[in-house]
Amino acid sequence: MNTAIESFRAELESVSLIRPMGRVMSAEGGLVRVTGLGTATLGDRLEIRRRDGSVLAGEALRLDPAGVLMLTEGMPEGITLGDPVLILPPAVVAPSDRWLGRVIDPLCRPLDGAPLLRGPRPRPFLAPPPAAAARRGLGPRLETGMAAMNTLLPVVRGQRLGLFAGSGVGKSSLLAHLARYMQADVVVVALIGERGRELRDFVETTLGPEGMRRAVIVAATSDAAATIRRRCAQTAMAVAEHFRDEGRSVLLLADSITRFAEAHREAALAVGEPPALRGYPASTAPLITALCERAGPGAEGQGDITAIFTVLVAGSDMEEPLADMMRGVLDGHIILDRAIAERGRYPAIDLLRSVSRSLPKAANDEENALIGRSRQLLGAYASNEAMIRAGLYSEGADPLLDQAIRAWSALDAFLAEPERHGIAHSFDRLRLALRKADALRDQQHRPALRAQ
Repeated sequence: MNTAIESFRAELESVSLIRPMGRVMSAEGGLVRVTGLGTATLGDRLEIRRRDGSVLAGEALRLDPAGVLMLTEGMPEGITLGDPVLILPPAVVAPSDRWLGRVIDPLCRPLDGAPLLRGPRPRPFLAPPPAAAARRGLGPRLETGMAAMNTLLPVVRGQRLGLFAGSGVGKSSLLAHLARYMQADVVVVALIGERGRELRDFVETTLGPEGMRRAVIVAATSDAAATIRRRCAQTAMAVAEHFRDEGRSVLLLADSITRFAEAHREAALAVGEPPALRGYPASTAPLITALCERAGPGAEGQGDITAIFTVLVAGSDMEEPLADMMRGVLDGHIILDRAIAERGRYPAIDLLRSVSRSLPKAANDEENALIGRSRQLLGAYASNEAMIRAGLYSEGADPLLDQAIRAWSALDAFLAEPERHGIAHSFDRLRLALRKADALRDQQHRPALRAQ
C-alpha cells in the first residue's frame, strides 16, 4: 500500500503548472527552428501546438543564438510559422517492481494497454557508470541454458558480451533463449528498431507468461523517430540500473546496437554533424562506449548488469566500424556464422572466432583443459575441412587430425544443444563428446609404448 501511495505522490510531483513557450521560426523537413525558449537544454522534449489542435513532439538537438533546432518525431505537415512550442517535463525514468511483466516505450509509456505508475525515485536517461575504482570485479559463472555457453564460452555476472551476426542467422532466436533461461533476477530487453509485428510474438510466444514475470521490455519499432529509437537503449539501461542499485542480478539484452547507432547517425546528420567513420559521425564511438560502460558490476552493496549487445554485421565483416568499436569495449564476443546456419546447426556459433574474456578464471584447471582440447580439435578440423570433404586426406597421416575427425560430429552437435541441468552436466556432456578422440589418442600411443 505504501508503494502505491509513493507512486501516486511521484506522479503528482511530476506535474508542472508553469511551462515556458516559444514560437516556430522556420521549418524544413523534420527540422524546426524555435525562438523564445532560452531555458531549453539539449535533449529536452518539445511540443508544437498546430492550428488544427494536434500536437507534434520532438527533441532539442542544437542550441545557437538563432534559437533551438528541433527534430520532430513525426511528419511535420501542418506546421505554420508562429505556432506555439512548449517544453515538456524533463525526461526521467522511475522504475519499480510494478514494471516487471510490462512493455513500455522509450518514454516510459505503456504499450500493453494497462496504466503504468512511476516509481518513487526518478533517475535520468543518461547516467554515469559506477566509479571505476569502486566497482567490484566480475562475479561467478552463470547458467545460460546453452551447453556451449555453459562451458566453452562462459558468461559470468557483470560480463558484457557482443553477439555479432548477419540478418537471418538466428541472432534473435538465441537472444530469446537467453531471455527465458539465463540465470538472473530481472531481465531487461531493449528492442531497438524492431519490426512491429515481432513485439507481440516476442512477449506472448518467445518469453511467455513465465519469462515475462521477471522481465521489462522497452520497445521502439522501426517506424519510430530516430530520437526515440536512440533513447530506447538508454531507457533500458536506466531501468537495469534501478534494479542493479537494489542489489539484484540483472540481464540486459539490447537488440541491436547497430540500429541504435543508425538512429544516432540519422539525428546527428540532420543537425549538421559531418560523417567520419564510413558514414557514422565521430560522436558515435563515445555514445556507444558510454552506454556499454554503464553495464557491468556495480559498486559494493549493488548488484550487477550482465549485458549482451547484438551487432548486425553485413557480410560477416568484423572489421566494419561498429563491430570494431564494440569488440574494443566488451568482455568477449560471440560470432554467428551464416555458413553454419545454412547447414542447419542452430545456434550457428563459430566457436573458433568467438571469445569469452572471463576465461581462464571462470573455470577450474580441469575444465580449462577440456575447453582447450575442444578448441584444438575443432581448429584442426576447420583448417583441413576442404581437404577432408574432398576425400584427399588419408587416415593415419596426422594423429591430431584423426582425433579431430572422430570427435567433430559430437562437438559440432554439442554447440547446438540446450542445457536444463546446469553447468556441471554441460561439462559431463563435453567430456562425453571428447571421449572418441581421447580413445583414439590412447590407441595411437600404445604402439609407441610397446616399441619402447
